[in-house]
Amino acid sequence: MSAPEATVPTVPSHEDFDRASDRRMIERARRHGSSWFGIRVLLLLIGPGVITFLGENDAPSMLSYAATGAQFGIGFFLPFIVFTFMVGFVVQEMVARIGIATGQGHAELIFARFGGFWGGFAMLDLCAGNFLTLVTEFIGIRAGLGFFGVPPLLAVGGSILVIGLAISTSRYRTWERLVMALALGNAIFLPIAFLAHPDAPEIGHALLTWSPLPGGLKPDTIALMIADIGATVTPWMLFFQQGAVADKGLVPRDLLGARIDTLVGTILATVFAIAAVVATAPLFAHGISAGNFQAAQFAQALQPVIGRLGASLFAIGIFEAGLVAAITISTSSAYTFGEVTRTAHSLNAPLRDGRFFYAVLLVSACVAGGLTLIPGAPLEDIIILVNVVATLAMPPALLFLIVIANDSELMGPYRNRRLANTAGIGVTALLVASGLAFAASVLFPHLFG
Repeated sequence: MSAPEATVPTVPSHEDFDRASDRRMIERARRHGSSWFGIRVLLLLIGPGVITFLGENDAPSMLSYAATGAQFGIGFFLPFIVFTFMVGFVVQEMVARIGIATGQGHAELIFARFGGFWGGFAMLDLCAGNFLTLVTEFIGIRAGLGFFGVPPLLAVGGSILVIGLAISTSRYRTWERLVMALALGNAIFLPIAFLAHPDAPEIGHALLTWSPLPGGLKPDTIALMIADIGATVTPWMLFFQQGAVADKGLVPRDLLGARIDTLVGTILATVFAIAAVVATAPLFAHGISAGNFQAAQFAQALQPVIGRLGASLFAIGIFEAGLVAAITISTSSAYTFGEVTRTAHSLNAPLRDGRFFYAVLLVSACVAGGLTLIPGAPLEDIIILVNVVATLAMPPALLFLIVIANDSELMGPYRNRRLANTAGIGVTALLVASGLAFAASVLFPHLFG
């Protein structure tokens, strides 16, 4: 009888050691966390969900909300925005659960479950959409700083430098804390809203009653509604949060914390999005059209209504939203590339080992930022169009997500139950209906007033 073949042990990688170190920190906090009522554990678990949703409150999203407030006020769109974020939570809870159950990224699972063709399709589709969105983030960065007279080249170049500094530590935990601190800057829209002197009872009435859509369904209104949906649920969020959950090393024991993380991100992003609508509602009240406003021109238009301070904060908010999203979206592309090509795809990877991962991240940001330096583009039209495209791209991504979430072999006890499937299918149907409504408004505008 021949001797059994010796097995070669797998050598742990640098990122495995870093991930294990983060894991030990969570377990130590869990063992000694009784006096903290689990708060310390939760603070260690929070990250992917909050960054995902605040990253989605990006420059085009906040400008879509600003356009909404300026053109329609608060009556219909405040509860509509709350509804779209509820949709976003349904989707991202599935994403976090899949990441925890499998320990793999979204593109990696598509590749394994559906084969190389669909894995490559998912990567190319996502990277193309991400690149278009990245362009709009740098439009926001450039325009936000442009309000203060910062030259476009300096605004774009400085932001790319920040992205490079964020990944230079080759440490996921450091990256996460830095980006989350930047993302919480989205709260700047709260004081802007207060400077607009909102009518609190009117806001409460709008949220509770859901007023009719001003002017009824028209092509421009449908496009803005779909843009607001695209400001809440987009394909990059699926790939980013699942990749981040896997990179963070979360395990099934962390599922409740991951759900709370996703819920906290949802609530914060909802509040800040509503603040952006409330902040620009005075433009509607004063009869000012937002049709020709581009990026920081909203700030210029707001200045007579909320003062120089409010306008300056608004411009900073657009810059911050664009910067955070540029970091997260470029990271989403890098995760996807690494997962599909089976190369390093971790923010814990040393620069040498993860050179392709970091190259995709930085090169996509550099090229997108460079394109925004070309003058003459209709900025607001591009921004709203990108959110519309993001909405139309979601149904195929959701179909992949739901199939994976129902795969008992992959998910085990964490697969979708009836309620999750009902919600997921309902969200998919809503997005398909939105796409059909948009197509009908373009092809048959006479049917929409």
